[in-house]
Amino acid sequence: MVAEALPNSHEAPPVVIGLQPAALIDNVAPVDWSLLDQIPGDRGGSIPVQKDELEHILKELDTHVTAAPLKKMAGGSVANTVRGLSVGFGVATGIIGAYGDDEQGQLFVSNMGFSGVSISRLRKKKGSTGQCVCLVDDSGNRTMRPCLSSAVKIQADELSKDDFTGSKWLVLRYAVLNLEVIKAAIGFAKQEGLSVSLDLASFEMVRNYRSELRQLLESGNIDLCFANEDEAAELLRGEEEAGPEAALEFLSRHCSWAVVTLGSKGCIAKHDKEVVQVPAIGETIATDATGAGDLFASGFLYGLIKGLPLEECCKMGSCSGGSVIRALGGEVTPENWQWMHKQLQLKNLPVPDIRNL
Repeated sequence: MVAEALPNSHEAPPVVIGLQPAALIDNVAPVDWSLLDQIPGDRGGSIPVQKDELEHILKELDTHVTAAPLKKMAGGSVANTVRGLSVGFGVATGIIGAYGDDEQGQLFVSNMGFSGVSISRLRKKKGSTGQCVCLVDDSGNRTMRPCLSSAVKIQADELSKDDFTGSKWLVLRYAVLNLEVIKAAIGFAKQEGLSVSLDLASFEMVRNYRSELRQLLESGNIDLCFANEDEAAELLRGEEEAGPEAALEFLSRHCSWAVVTLGSKGCIAKHDKEVVQVPAIGETIATDATGAGDLFASGFLYGLIKGLPLEECCKMGSCSGGSVIRALGGEVTPENWQWMHKQLQLKNLPVPDIRNL
């Protein structure tokens, strides 16, 4: 498979680089219980499907979607985080990965490029681009069905140290099928002096591949780890102490910064000996929880880049995570970035100097 990299216009290295081996397009739709009942697997979870299953769900949506039409956008946890840092915080970001020679691949590249994310580390390959269906119920909870089995993706031996040189942070999402490329990226990142941030992906991923995850954490190469409440519970399942606090303690033994997000209850975080608990931002009604954790990571990372104290990093994350759940999909609308900047002002937090919002 021939990989063709996008041209690099000798740009300055991005501060934050994200690794998302497979480009992904999210198909986001509001649905009612009757459709969710027809789809196998737990509600609220993320379970991989084959191409024919994905096409079947999209066909069902054609007849089902009520008020709002299907929204298509570049998706994936890492893409959401680096796009959020670029658009909402003005941080120079880039993304490493591969996209197919199809309509979805083109959409991914143009969406990320339009958002100011450097796309010169994306490789174009012959084949199809990954897709995910994000079904959102009327409480704002989302059920994800990603289809990546036939999607093109970047391989470990296609990475080079030039992908990482000059950057400060590498953003990763845990996925057992990408373990080889994740480890290769961490190797280059550590050689080049980058810090590494890892998101635990989903409770199913933690439940099914816990020993591989714990090995990765225990390697000492992960500097910052994000887990939500469900992922935290799976991480320590079967142990005496298995609550969010115990998970935070476990993560902080291996990572400089550890964060457990608690949905409407906010988050807890630890750095060195300091532990903070920060409430969620109260003024937000969730339309769609897609991207909440990814955008929390954008705000938290911005705080770290700016050298803010731990509690303020959490508050930044809480404001940016709160901004994405106000509309459908993992991309924040211009109105909701403005809302976030207003929240930052009200909380006496630094407001990024963004001209285009």
